[in-house]
Amino acid sequence: MTLAQALTDFIGQSRWFGGKGRPFEVTDLTMIDLRDDGPRVTIALAKIAYADGGTDLYQIPLSAYDEPQDRLQHALVTVLDDRHVYDALHDRAATQLWLEAFDRAAGPGDLAEGATPDLRLRFHRAAKHDLDLSTHSTLFSGEQSNSSVAFGDDALMKVFRRVTPGVNPDIEIHEALTRAGTHAVAELYGWLELADPGPANSTGEPLQLAMLQQFLRTASDGWDLARASARNLFAEADLHADEVGGDFAGEAHRLGVAVSEVHELVREQFGTHPYDAAGTGESMRQRLAAASDVVPELAAHRTALEQVFSRVNDDAGGAQRVHGDLHLGQTLRTSLGWKLVDFEGEPAKPLAERREPDSPWRDVAGMLRSFDYAAQSVVKDFRSSDEAESQIAYRANEWLERNRGAFLQGYVERRVERGEGPLTSEEQAMIDAYEADKAVYEVIYEARNRPSWVDIPMHAIDRIGATR
Repeated sequence: MTLAQALTDFIGQSRWFGGKGRPFEVTDLTMIDLRDDGPRVTIALAKIAYADGGTDLYQIPLSAYDEPQDRLQHALVTVLDDRHVYDALHDRAATQLWLEAFDRAAGPGDLAEGATPDLRLRFHRAAKHDLDLSTHSTLFSGEQSNSSVAFGDDALMKVFRRVTPGVNPDIEIHEALTRAGTHAVAELYGWLELADPGPANSTGEPLQLAMLQQFLRTASDGWDLARASARNLFAEADLHADEVGGDFAGEAHRLGVAVSEVHELVREQFGTHPYDAAGTGESMRQRLAAASDVVPELAAHRTALEQVFSRVNDDAGGAQRVHGDLHLGQTLRTSLGWKLVDFEGEPAKPLAERREPDSPWRDVAGMLRSFDYAAQSVVKDFRSSDEAESQIAYRANEWLERNRGAFLQGYVERRVERGEGPLTSEEQAMIDAYEADKAVYEVIYEARNRPSWVDIPMHAIDRIGATR
């Protein structure tokens, strides 16, 4: 077996692989050394070709030993020419090389040249921070599109698995917001890129491979907090949402303020652009038509949804850089307030599309849809109990409306403080359209991945159609 064949098997079985269900093979490998003496540590860039057409480029850090390593047996990729090859992100001795290379670039704007045997690797620093080299690494489990490695309580390195030539929006926006000094994101400490074009990158643009940022160890996940609040309400027989100890409305309000602050700062850093209302509305209609072919139940709602899409307008502000995939799972609650994470946008979209300006109301609508999912996911838990279904549905709607309203109030409150005025009818129409578009996307996703959950976005589409 060749390394390319072994990596074909390894990639296909990995949680972060985005082409599941599509036959493919590794057709080209570019190997970049982080250490070439002793146990070799490399970054493998694997170009894969799909049997049904198209290619992707994936990053697989590897460490190779002459002898088997019992501590890494769970991360074995292959045994090749008597060399035992492991996923290096599980190997603390290997990940230390990334941390030490970042440390050589000591301050903002610094570049660690010659930090590794391969001079194509460039370790940049974005913020002054004394990295703790005495810590050990821990690879996070449960992630899907990327891999994250924590270095003690000090720093977190995100390794991008599917890589594309060009500037990664997660690095780009984090770097700009770190310079702006906001507490609404994790501070960016640095990033790694492959600077020299080669077989893996014929465009001449850099390949950005990883980013190092502040580790928010004690932070709480927004999705978990919201679900806990909904669960507390459902467990109470006689209390309303504003009377339950776990009421989330105050947090939802503060989250709305934080999202508005981030939008403001991103606008200041990247500017604004004309908004293409006609093009956006047409794209929404096209996505609806394509979705109706996959899920025929959507056809009955096409007229109502198209009316909602027709109200996309040019009077609700310009376009700007946005998060692009904002939901409760992309937020963390810390002692300093809410922080937004993962500015990559939707991973399935091409990089150039993820960097395009859009309306900030897309982010707002994404968060409002996430509140619905938080409530309804808990409803599904309670429906397995003896609780009356009508009572659960009533409480879920009560929680949903209270927290959606609080989030939107917080978002608009920040705008009013900037002198931009309250929410207008044109802006509400934009929120409705983006919510409907998001729900259509959710219907397709659930139909393909979790058919038992497709009722969540379908109920939202029912509501949108009823209030059009």
